[in-house]
Amino acid sequence: MKKYSVRRLTTILVQVIGLFMFSYIGDWISLLLKLPIPGSIVGLLLLFICLYFKIVPEKYIKDGAGFILVILPLFFIPATVGIIQFPNLLSGQGAILIGIVMVSTFMTLIVSGYSSQIVEKKMMERVKQTNE
Repeated sequence: MKKYSVRRLTTILVQVIGLFMFSYIGDWISLLLKLPIPGSIVGLLLLFICLYFKIVPEKYIKDGAGFILVILPLFFIPATVGIIQFPNLLSGQGAILIGIVMVSTFMTLIVSGYSSQIVEKKMMERVKQTNE
């Protein structure tokens, strides 16, 4: 396990609080404007806009976001354990549902992989053109 200094832990804590603030601001905007979009998505879009226009530099959230990504699988444990309450999901219909979820997950992975490769190639071409 990684050892963290007090300063690094404080930095991560402040950055995680900042990320949660975007979520809460998104909730507030969603409620205020009565949007049909969840507030967390509005907050995510707000964070994206702030990062894109460099209102919030990446370094201000990088460590906190990395920490959240490391502990992200822990958030799925309650949902997975909750499936035990629904034994019909493990029957024939459940198998079909699980198959559909697996196929859609793999399709998402494939499309995301190809998309990122295309974007990377275009970025490399742009770098080559600027260096010439």
